[in-house]
Amino acid sequence: MANPLPLRMATVAKHDKPTASPFVPARHTLPIIRKALPSCKGCHLYALATQVVPGRGNTHASLLLLGEQPGEQEDLQGLPFVGPAGRLLQKALDEAGIAEDEVFMTNAVKHFKFIQRGHRRLNQNPLMSEITACRPWLLAELDALKPKVILCLGASAAKSLHGSAFALMRDRGKILATPYAEHVIATIHPSAVLRAWNDEIRHTLYDHLRNDLKAAYRFAQKAG
Repeated sequence: MANPLPLRMATVAKHDKPTASPFVPARHTLPIIRKALPSCKGCHLYALATQVVPGRGNTHASLLLLGEQPGEQEDLQGLPFVGPAGRLLQKALDEAGIAEDEVFMTNAVKHFKFIQRGHRRLNQNPLMSEITACRPWLLAELDALKPKVILCLGASAAKSLHGSAFALMRDRGKILATPYAEHVIATIHPSAVLRAWNDEIRHTLYDHLRNDLKAAYRFAQKAG
């Protein structure tokens, strides 16, 4: 008789993968989602973050801006895109002719991931397992909002919808379909602009961000 232990171990391992699914309500409206989010313990990030960070903005917007994860200021204030990257994003939106109340903003991962260095908390990119664990919240938001176009800000955000093989600089600006949304575009995250090595690279990345915002907004208006 074959030893059933390997099969049993595989089954346990499969079910032990972190996921937010048990915490996501069956009914997908933003008020219900926001009320349920603070109870999430779908991955280990909840234990260190100050609070969960839900999305905000125009719930009827055709364009959804999808970031990677909250930063320190977002973690402290409980709102997405309120730190340095958020201020740069606001500048790009202004230059692209997009009012902030014309979009909805959220993140692929809802808790701040960081490493402690003395009194400072330094951002760390989320792992694919953490992005996947948090995806049920994102899908619930998309079901509630039904945006025409999603603009992913950064590689982690794009991988939440495209999978781990997605390459940002290869496919930046392309309108692609995913299993979760029909029209998804990826661009530079504002924090990448802030971290640029020199002014030339910084200007190039910022131009990509602003131009992709403008193109995504125009496409969303036509699709709507």
